[in-house]
Amino acid sequence: MRLIALLLLVTPGLIAVYGIKLIRDALFGEFHSVFFHIAIQGLVGILFVVGGMAFIGGFILHRDRKRNLTKGRFKQKD
Repeated sequence: MRLIALLLLVTPGLIAVYGIKLIRDALFGEFHSVFFHIAIQGLVGILFVVGGMAFIGGFILHRDRKRNLTKGRFKQKD
């Protein structure tokens, strides 16, 4: 079970890291032929970073809520 949880966290983490690479390449003018324009490459990079970090944050928040570690700050509304 821990291996599955680790894979669930590593995969979005790798996507976020690739997003950072896409943003960096867009800023320095390194164009990848998969994208039509360098601005689209930068936007996809931003989406990858935000999506990966949001998934990891949501996963950790869900785990902490399940174990009652949030001390009532993030209670779900009924």
